[in-house]
Amino acid sequence: MSGPFLLVSSHDFRTPRKANMHFIARELRRRGAVRFFSAGFSHLSRLKSDPRSSLWGRTNRIERVDGVDCFLWRTPLHPVRWRAPAMSWCERKLFEVYASRVPQAFVAWVRESRIVFLESGFPVALFRSVKRLNPAARVVYVASDDLATIECAPFLQEELRATAGEYDLICLPSRQLAAGLPAGCRTAHVPHGLDRQALSVRDPSPYPPGVHAVSVGSMLFDPWVFDTAAASFPDITFHIIGGGPRAAALARSNVIVHGEMPFAETVPHLAHARFGIAPYRGEKVAPYMADTSMKLMQFAALGIPAVCPVAVTGGRPERFGYEPGNGASLVAAIRAACGAGRLPPRAALSWDDVVDRLLVPDSYSDARM
Repeated sequence: MSGPFLLVSSHDFRTPRKANMHFIARELRRRGAVRFFSAGFSHLSRLKSDPRSSLWGRTNRIERVDGVDCFLWRTPLHPVRWRAPAMSWCERKLFEVYASRVPQAFVAWVRESRIVFLESGFPVALFRSVKRLNPAARVVYVASDDLATIECAPFLQEELRATAGEYDLICLPSRQLAAGLPAGCRTAHVPHGLDRQALSVRDPSPYPPGVHAVSVGSMLFDPWVFDTAAASFPDITFHIIGGGPRAAALARSNVIVHGEMPFAETVPHLAHARFGIAPYRGEKVAPYMADTSMKLMQFAALGIPAVCPVAVTGGRPERFGYEPGNGASLVAAIRAACGAGRLPPRAALSWDDVVDRLLVPDSYSDARM
């Protein structure tokens, strides 16, 4: 199945931090023209340390990078979640106004596309615009996460429930995510993939002698994990890569907070760590994340043990679980991970495999729900 393809995301293809939509876009390049439209970005984003802030001067224009046409739509403000239920009407109105004022680049790209991929989260607000502009386009929902778990605006959660049956395909990286969808949706099980080539370049080690642990990413980041672990294990150096504002506030001598870095630079930090950490906040961690956590997948592919909340161990022997908020259980999990040594690497799909399943899921028995 050929393009043009349009990916709509809250990420931007040009940022150092890579998520699944970046890898999907890269693989689609071999199959046709690829456009990457990034939404939900404004002055408010800078207050939240949005990774796209480095692109502030490269917004509202088309820029080709590595064969992908990119557009980061920057507005003075953009709709966000309103914490007060009484303001839900205002939240809805702001999202509707936002979606009615899409830029001309979005209009043109939608009209030219054969397939439009909408990532879970903010892009849900643009589904009706896509269908209005190009009713013939195949629209695929790439469900990276459950919207409630990642604290999306109630409007987005309601909008997905209202429109889920209109998507041509909803791709779920965990079968557990199907429970949150209305009956009758066309779904396929498409796990996240891994960049095998990048994961194979592991040397040299970026660490000095000693014991090192590493965490990557800011999703549901729980600083309690590092406050507790660093105090309990002064002989271990804990590295946090791209942990966001919650990580920036940590002030322990054996906690090193790194900024965002390209994935190729991240891999040696993972490969040479004694163990990895997935420090998800306990009140928000969901069992489906046992299947969807990219950091846990990367740790497993590299054969290093992982420390994570019990809820996302998923019965996998390379994961050592703790109860969030329970210091004794965290200490026990870290001791177990330290003593586990290297483990057999766990296989995963390549991103080429993932894209095949996104385009023609019926050809793969393992994609059937």
